[in-house]
Amino acid sequence: MTRDVIYLPTPQKVVDKMLEVAAVGSNDLVYDLGCGDGRILVTAATRCGARGVGFEMDPLLVGMARDNVSRNNVGHLVTIEQRDLFEVDLSDASVVTLFLFPALHVRLVPQFMKLRPGARIVSHNFEIEGVPHDGAWLVASGDDIAPDEVREHEVYLWRAPIKRGGSTVA
Repeated sequence: MTRDVIYLPTPQKVVDKMLEVAAVGSNDLVYDLGCGDGRILVTAATRCGARGVGFEMDPLLVGMARDNVSRNNVGHLVTIEQRDLFEVDLSDASVVTLFLFPALHVRLVPQFMKLRPGARIVSHNFEIEGVPHDGAWLVASGDDIAPDEVREHEVYLWRAPIKRGGSTVA
C-alpha cells in the first residue's frame, strides 16, 4: 500500500471548530475522507447526534477508528470502511470532512461537484486550489504530540455547489 498522506490526528479543538462551522446536526450524514482514528465522526455522533461514515485505506487506522467508535458506543451512528477515498460516491453526504494535502483536494474536486446543493465541505489546514472557500477560521491549539505547544490551525468551509475559479487566498 502506498500512502498519499501521513497520519496526523486533528486536535480536538480543531474538530470542534470544524463541526461548528459546518453546522453539523442530527439530520446530517458526515463523510470523513481519510478518517484516521475516527475522532471527527465520534465527536459528530456524540455531540451532534449525526450519522457518519469514515473512509480510510490504512488497516491499522481502520482498526483504531472502529475501536474508537465501539469505545464511545456510537456504532449505531458511525461506520468505518477500508476504502480508497477516490472511489467513494459522495452524493449522499451532507457534510464532508478532510485533513489531506492540497494535491489530493484537487483530485477530489470532481466528486465534490456531485454534492447536492447545501452540502458542506470542511477542511483542516488546506484549501481546495482553484475553488474559493465560503469561510476561513484560525484555531489555536496543541495537538496529540505536543499538547502544551500551541499552534495555529486553519479551518476552511465550502458550500455546494462549489465553483472553480477565483482566488483561494485567505
